[in-house]
Amino acid sequence: MHYNLNTIPTQELIPGYHAKMIHGEKMSIAYWTVDKGAEVPEHSHEHEQVMQVLEGEFEFTLDGQTKVYFPGDIVLIASHKIHSGKALTDCKLMDVFSPTREEYK
Repeated sequence: MHYNLNTIPTQELIPGYHAKMIHGEKMSIAYWTVDKGAEVPEHSHEHEQVMQVLEGEFEFTLDGQTKVYFPGDIVLIASHKIHSGKALTDCKLMDVFSPTREEYK
């Protein structure tokens, strides 16, 4: 399959988190545009997740440890690990989830 981000519709899946989603058989990729101040509450899920900051400054808490991440930073989030985040500036993030995030389809 071939995709172009310019043609994928944007969905606001969490307040202030606007995603362009691509779903494969065993993984999902989310390209997020995040509004400054938008927060994703503490949660966990079965999916293994890789988060990359593409633009901006993103505060991220994983297992009780909070750090600020910048463009180029990558975080690996193991399955069922508690995490949360907040955009300190307008941000662009990319998340990869495995298995597929069925609830985001």
